[in-house]
Amino acid sequence: MKKPVLYGAAVAVVLAIAGAVFMATGSTAAPESTFVLLDGSRKTTADMKGKVTLVNFWATSCTTCVAEMPRIVSTYDKYKARGYDTVAVAMSYDPPSYVVNYAQTRKLPFQVAIDNTGAVAKAWGDVQLTPTTFIVNRRGDIVKRYVGEPDFAELHRLIEKLLAEG
Repeated sequence: MKKPVLYGAAVAVVLAIAGAVFMATGSTAAPESTFVLLDGSRKTTADMKGKVTLVNFWATSCTTCVAEMPRIVSTYDKYKARGYDTVAVAMSYDPPSYVVNYAQTRKLPFQVAIDNTGAVAKAWGDVQLTPTTFIVNRRGDIVKRYVGEPDFAELHRLIEKLLAEG
């Protein structure tokens, strides 16, 4: 009976240390992921290093996602020349043809990925609610997570701060 108790204590210690590191740094490393883009190419989390990146989990059936998308586009357009990028990750339940149609008809200027297996959403904290948006700094650390539509004024202040950090 001692082994389960020791195992539970070990897990608790690991979680406490991870929580302390997160609280001390205010960030945690973005999970290693491979995004399959609409053109069939791949982008990895490692490819994001050196840029401030917004990773948005969304679905064409999500009214909030569709409503916020023009603001995500304008945010991308505003900061892209300064080292900012965006990856929109369509959820596994979203039919790929809908995602392609949406991206083409709206002329989305950033990379769009389809998470066919749900592995990317799972890796990023088992994302199930859309929209869920992450801001990743140039070092590859998640510095903010939004569930639901972000406060775009706050989001822009955060992006400005992260871009200024060089």
